Amino acid sequence: MSDLHKQDVLGDEAPSRYVVGIDLGTTNSAVSYVDTHQTPWHVRVFEIPQLVAPGEIESRPTLPSFHYQPADKELPSAALRLPWSSDEPRYAVGHFARDYGGASAGRMIASAKSWLSHAGVDRMADLLPWHGAADAEKLSPVEASARYLIHIRCAWDYRFPDSPLDRQDVVLTLPASFDEVARELTVAAAHRANLPRVILIEEPQAAFYAWVYKHRDAWQSYVSPGQKILVCDIGGGTSDFTLIRVRQGDDGKVQFHRVAVGEHLILGGDNMDLTLAHHLEQRLSPDGKLEPRQWDALVRQCRQLKEGLLSNNAPDSWTVTLAGSGSRLIGGAKQCEVTRDEVQQLILDGFFPLDGLDQKPRSRQSGFQEFGLPYATDPAVTRNLGAFLTLHRHAGMHTDEVADGHDPARPDIVLFNGGVFAADVLRQQLLSAISTWFVGSAGPSPWQPMVLDGDALHLAVARGAAYYGMVRRGEGVRIAASLARSYYIGFESDVPVAMCLVPGSAEPGQVFDVSDRDFQLLVAEPVEFPLFVSSTRLIDRPGELIPVDREQMRELPPIRTVLRTRSRRETGTVGVHLHGQLTEIGTIDLWCSEVHGDRTWKLQFDVRTATQTDIAGHESEAEAQGVLDEATWNAAAEQLNSTFGEGASQSPQDLIKRLEAALEMPRQQWPTSLLRRIWEALQELDNGRRMSAAHELRWLNLLGYALRPGFGLAVDDWRVLETWRTVQGKLAFGGGASRTESWILWRRIAGGLTRGQQRALAEPLIGAVRAMHRRSGASAKGATHGTFTPQESNELFRLLGALELLETRDKIAVGDLLCDLLPRKKMQAARAAMVWAIGRIGARQPVYGPLNTVVPVDSAEKWLQAILGQQRVESADHFAVMQLARKTEDRYRDLSDRMRNEVLDWLEIMKAPRHLFDLVQQGGSLTEEDQAAAFGESLPKGLRLA
Repeated sequence: MSDLHKQDVLGDEAPSRYVVGIDLGTTNSAVSYVDTHQTPWHVRVFEIPQLVAPGEIESRPTLPSFHYQPADKELPSAALRLPWSSDEPRYAVGHFARDYGGASAGRMIASAKSWLSHAGVDRMADLLPWHGAADAEKLSPVEASARYLIHIRCAWDYRFPDSPLDRQDVVLTLPASFDEVARELTVAAAHRANLPRVILIEEPQAAFYAWVYKHRDAWQSYVSPGQKILVCDIGGGTSDFTLIRVRQGDDGKVQFHRVAVGEHLILGGDNMDLTLAHHLEQRLSPDGKLEPRQWDALVRQCRQLKEGLLSNNAPDSWTVTLAGSGSRLIGGAKQCEVTRDEVQQLILDGFFPLDGLDQKPRSRQSGFQEFGLPYATDPAVTRNLGAFLTLHRHAGMHTDEVADGHDPARPDIVLFNGGVFAADVLRQQLLSAISTWFVGSAGPSPWQPMVLDGDALHLAVARGAAYYGMVRRGEGVRIAASLARSYYIGFESDVPVAMCLVPGSAEPGQVFDVSDRDFQLLVAEPVEFPLFVSSTRLIDRPGELIPVDREQMRELPPIRTVLRTRSRRETGTVGVHLHGQLTEIGTIDLWCSEVHGDRTWKLQFDVRTATQTDIAGHESEAEAQGVLDEATWNAAAEQLNSTFGEGASQSPQDLIKRLEAALEMPRQQWPTSLLRRIWEALQELDNGRRMSAAHELRWLNLLGYALRPGFGLAVDDWRVLETWRTVQGKLAFGGGASRTESWILWRRIAGGLTRGQQRALAEPLIGAVRAMHRRSGASAKGATHGTFTPQESNELFRLLGALELLETRDKIAVGDLLCDLLPRKKMQAARAAMVWAIGRIGARQPVYGPLNTVVPVDSAEKWLQAILGQQRVESADHFAVMQLARKTEDRYRDLSDRMRNEVLDWLEIMKAPRHLFDLVQQGGSLTEEDQAAAFGESLPKGLRLA
């Protein structure tokens, strides 16, 4: 068990007095609890005290609130102080944050739970609010989630000072489709909030527990063995589908078994708000997109009109009004009217179409790019639900569901949960879709599944979580919640195969030992375990080997580790058995144990890789390029040894030519596996670079070439780390040439460097550029590159451009300096490198970095003006301009229409390649040649940047 999970909720501690269920949401968090000292016990609602804006008190009369009255439109910090707070507060949480923050563009954090599951950004980095104001405090998704929990903990401790929340058993809810990384981060947020006694429960399961509790005296009269219950949970950010099977227990009592969980879908009320906003934007601004501030206001109003016009007592129409900007605040206002029928039709057709069950979700990029989240590629809830049920049909063919005459895909009962289903029209539309799908297999027409009368939609999950806490103590009715996902470890072979380690039937606390298979693992060397998960292959047994099926199995972040022993001299292999466990807290633990000994090694999920995107995304055929035969490799190794080994006799200058001759292929054709083997050999020959300055230059150059781009093959992150330990601050020859080659090395493998490593490289270089800027002023005479030759300046600029994980403020500082240096005559020898760096630093689409590192549009437009205004134009300018102006369909990254048109005119006049023009005008993917230009040189064979 990882350090986060060593404290199980029960452990060796005495049971707490209260069991607390928390449904964590941005504005609608809910808390329920059970006082176990009371008999009989009941689940009660804990109303969270929070600030509310004027006008909100009347609409929420039962909410303990603290009324804020704004003064002169300023927000004094004293107005945010809550009864338990003695310090000056810096932020607000809940309804007030939503209502006040919505009127203050760029200062509100929303959808933190969805951001926890977003693999495309650094979830540990301070990136929220997304595209926030420059002076707004930024928080990571983990920290934002922790602050919600801190607010709840402080409110609880204020109400129950003798029973603080950190001493209670807390059941925290999360989407059923959260993967292992998102679950780990949820637990991390709880620990930041000083909540150590936490376990997890999935929201659909909690909603069903709430139904059981509500009907605790009669629930058995609603269900019967053989039925399947579909829990359909659609909230503001995510959609979750869960199937629960009703079975007859050995004791004759009815039992509930969860049998399937849907894939992760960022699809919910937020998507509907965005759809309405895009629809109305065309009416409010027919000549182009709204300004970001007006867009934010429109999205906020669309949430209100959606809730109003989809309600049971909806008005016939709703008026949307957007204030103007600047001096036209009043006269520039925009207004339009939208009808109830228009909104209902737009939502029903877009999100709940009555398509056939065999209609698969469409695979295309989501149109909602500006919010940064990876929204579902198909917004149709019905198509995604149909795909989920169809997958379960295939899995159910191997169970008793066919024998009893049931279509394995057909649910008999439906339980709705989530704020979206507050609208009766949406509930009925989804029921109509299900009825249409199974009308033939369900008996006489018409047919419709039974709908369970659930708890209040905004309270059900928290109540169910508290009830589950009592179930863990032996009270109430338990759902046999199997994992509903099977986990596999991949192995190398002619045909990719994987071994089932944790089956879909696993229940919390269950351990699986694969003791009938022995594995040989390397000691003291890096190893990687490819991991796969399947929500459809639920009957595979532990130890069973199966071919990797990409349609049924999804790849997870791999496990990377080095098996250490007490003896540093121990090498070779060790025989081990593999073990897996679904922990009580709801996460997966994997470990291996020595076959002929008592040593064990924990195999930790590579959460850092998955959350920090230090290992950049790629589309790789590198592994498929194969490896060279040993005779050929031995010939290459001989050349390396004759240059850097003991008794070396060959000159380093012609090493590349000799390697090409030995391998009988030019270096551009060397496969990635060969390059990494060259890297390993050079690492072992590290002492050889100290023979002369020429040896170190060739060693550094070839080392970087062999490891570029720092990712793409198994354990490349370990190779980059070893390179850092070997080279950084340890040059044998301190001259400018070795320093320049080390910069080339770091540029080539920048995609594998961590944020901290990139910062360490950048800080002295940024200082050097500032000094260069001062020396190259109008009054400066003579050479202006300071202590650098023109070649050194070129590589310095290129390295800074390649460090995509730098803080945005550092990127802006570097870009501004380079644009200021660009027209100076004394800097023309380095002009091409500066232009390349500007384009890379300000690129609208990073080469490998996460989206939270993209510089603001105003900086990109300023740098574009600097390039477009130059009298001297080179081919490098064309590409840099494209990088700065490339269309992404994200209004927060894309240029203004005016600037885009100016760029297009310039590209036309300069006769730039047509595909660069197209990338600016309509977006798209880079060609292989473009990727080489963006990276700075060609990529290894078989590797393509995503």
